Amino acid sequence: MKKQVSDCVPKIGSKLSNYQGKELIDRIGEEAVKEVVISVLCGENLRALTEGLTRRRLMISNAAMLSTFLTASSIFPDFIKKAPELIADELNNSKLSKDKRLYLTWLIGLTEKGIQNILRGNDNAELKRYLKELNVALKESTENTEIDFGKLTGTLKLQKQEISLDWQSILFLFVAIGAQTLTIRGSEKSIYGKLFEKFVLGSLLTILGFTKINPKQSSKSDKVFWMSQREDKRESDAKLLIKPGVGIRFDIGFIGSGNSEISLDKVSRFEREMTYGRILHFMNTLVIVDRIGEKSRIKTRKSNSRRHRSDEYELLGQRSSTDFSEKRL
Repeated sequence: MKKQVSDCVPKIGSKLSNYQGKELIDRIGEEAVKEVVISVLCGENLRALTEGLTRRRLMISNAAMLSTFLTASSIFPDFIKKAPELIADELNNSKLSKDKRLYLTWLIGLTEKGIQNILRGNDNAELKRYLKELNVALKESTENTEIDFGKLTGTLKLQKQEISLDWQSILFLFVAIGAQTLTIRGSEKSIYGKLFEKFVLGSLLTILGFTKINPKQSSKSDKVFWMSQREDKRESDAKLLIKPGVGIRFDIGFIGSGNSEISLDKVSRFEREMTYGRILHFMNTLVIVDRIGEKSRIKTRKSNSRRHRSDEYELLGQRSSTDFSEKRL
């Protein structure tokens, strides 16, 4: 059977390239998840708590990418020049697994979003054009790098595989590892955020004396809450009923001061009313974030909201090292 570039991907690399929240719990264990939730409730930063796990995944994944590159280089003569054509042929194979497809896109410097935005959903003509431009960029960068830093020569040996290296091969590898790192960091941020946001919020509401219910199986409306219900406009992370006719929507995000525009976007997305059972409930919205940037426009937004009596919301977060809390329940 004809060898393909995707056959060079190590099993551990394929396994670490893509997984979901449930798989994460299986990997790190329920006790570790509980410890993280408790730490966040005590004021710790989720991103700092999970950064070690992210770094470990990245290091092993980067090593797997190096192994993929060395194996492919030993199997395919003149791999760097032939890579675009070899990878393009494989990407057109609809039976290729998601994990291996992801690896191939990394090898040509793309992420999943890049496939959608740059290649317009893996359009074959766009892919060929992109690969042609990538070859040109790689050639020009190699020439410029040799002028700026001098000629690079050396060898890498992995088990019985020994590969000669120069600037072109190193830059090719850097492009792949860069795309891989960008994807994994984004994936980790999303996985940990979605997973722990619900655990933290659900734990907090339970500690405050509210009971979690399934709204499709219960008619209770006094001191109850439920998680993640999709609506016409957007999904809220939780809904809480204080008493019949009065409730709160929750939107939680571990958003730091560097992403204040995301916090700003959250404050104007919910309706003021909700029908539950046969009762119309008047809802306020509580948005919980980690930190608010000093130059955030949220304060201006809130002032305007008060004047116009629309898009009312509740915002809880931290500003600098002090608590930032504005209550309008």
